[in-house]
Amino acid sequence: MTGTAPQVITIQPTRGQAQAVRRQLRVAAYCRVSTDDEEQLTSYEAQQAYYTDKIMGNREWTMAGIFADGGLTGTSARKRPEFMKMIRQCKNRKIDIILTKSISRFARNTVDCLNYIRILKEQGIAVIFEKENINTLETDSEILITMMGAFAQAESESISANVRWGKRQAMREGKAAFQYKKLYAFERGEDGNPKVIPAQAEVVRRIYEQFLTGASLRMIKDALESEGVLNAAGEKEWTITAIRGILTSEKYCGDVLLQKTFRSDCISRKTIRNTGQLPMYLVRNHHEAIVDRRTYDAAQAEMARRKAAKSPSRKCAPTGLTSYASKYALSERLVCGECGTLYRRCTWARKGEKRIVWRCVSRLDYGTKYCHDSPTLDEAPLKQAILDAVNSVMSDKDELVQRIASVMERELIPLPGESMSLADIERRLQVLDQQTQELVMHAAQEGDAQKYAPQLKSIMDEAAKLKEKRVFLEEQCRSNAAAAHRIEDAASAMECGQAEKIEWDETLIRQLVDTVKVVSANKIVVYLRGGIEIEQDILMPKQLN
Repeated sequence: MTGTAPQVITIQPTRGQAQAVRRQLRVAAYCRVSTDDEEQLTSYEAQQAYYTDKIMGNREWTMAGIFADGGLTGTSARKRPEFMKMIRQCKNRKIDIILTKSISRFARNTVDCLNYIRILKEQGIAVIFEKENINTLETDSEILITMMGAFAQAESESISANVRWGKRQAMREGKAAFQYKKLYAFERGEDGNPKVIPAQAEVVRRIYEQFLTGASLRMIKDALESEGVLNAAGEKEWTITAIRGILTSEKYCGDVLLQKTFRSDCISRKTIRNTGQLPMYLVRNHHEAIVDRRTYDAAQAEMARRKAAKSPSRKCAPTGLTSYASKYALSERLVCGECGTLYRRCTWARKGEKRIVWRCVSRLDYGTKYCHDSPTLDEAPLKQAILDAVNSVMSDKDELVQRIASVMERELIPLPGESMSLADIERRLQVLDQQTQELVMHAAQEGDAQKYAPQLKSIMDEAAKLKEKRVFLEEQCRSNAAAAHRIEDAASAMECGQAEKIEWDETLIRQLVDTVKVVSANKIVVYLRGGIEIEQDILMPKQLN
């Protein structure tokens, strides 16, 4: 201590500082409407006009901009570009005050609302909510904003729940909404239902036909683009996703499957694929079909078969799955008789000469570790041997069709020991259900559930066994239908042959040949679709002459 009393000196504000205090406040306004309805857009324009007049009519304020989002959600700030632009302007200290109609207009997400208000408050920027009469720079504002924000979010959740209920009720009644901009070969008809576009419908049928005759999605894409066929958006470039969508959408066989996806909540708005969390609604024969149901089902079976195909080599495909190869018909049909692995087409080059051969994939990847004696086959003699096998039965197509029919009959023989049909099971289940209701009624009237417990258990056990049998029979019917479809296709391909002797054609071979097993360097076994088995010799070029 020096012994001298402290002296306080007051420094008066300078003229420049006084002018800074008196400068006009930069005021911005934020307005939003949640839909694109005409009535809402009128409100949107009215808000803009209102805030322009209010800001420009105050001599202490100057316009810092009107930020307006139209037809956008209030539950996520990041999905509102004008809102985010306003926040950036605030961070750059170009705004002093923000005017907005209400908390629900500013944000319906409580977390978002408080987060941005705190960011602005740290920079001394006030947000004034006119409806609630709240200024965020006041001390008690955050408590009020928290409560009001929660109410706004709850209101949004309530509206979302009502909308979801309405949509699901419409689904239960079979009402479907279509996105025609993305739906190929359909347009909105005069009655409001989908109407087929004939030219595009032909393209859809061709896509299904090419896919079922073995073409890959890539091959279909290339063919469409080379011919200049326009997609749903009127562009020449197709995507594999669009082609897969045409092949897997139930709309092309006249059905509509509703609620394939759903939103988790109205805040995150994340779309989730429905894999059993919620019921789905299938509306059969909703509109005119482009392909028949049998063709559509065949395409789904073929899609599943390709997707589930196993790779012949873990070395090349660690996941165990393989991609579908359709360039060569034998890529998925030629198998090694020793180890069961598929063969692969290889090109050998020696002294400027190329030689096309087929080799066991196991031999290619692992040498003789797992497969010891599989032969390497030249392509030309192999193809000729397969053609000779096919032509040997094509000479008498009538007999072949009869053989295929007999195979069909064997495949479709009813299960031995099954005396009840599906209709019988349904009738019996109805009787058991009626008996259950009567027993429950008696037990309730007498107040003695134990008395009827053994009878109820017996009925429930019988019903459980019948339901298991029903599932088994339904699965058997589906398998039989698939077998019949496969065999009928093979017979149809045989009957449609134009000549007694066919030439090599990749598409026709895919339709006729199921598998070719390599027995040795000079012998193969050709298995035709429908169960016809032909043993055939491979003749070398000298033998062919």
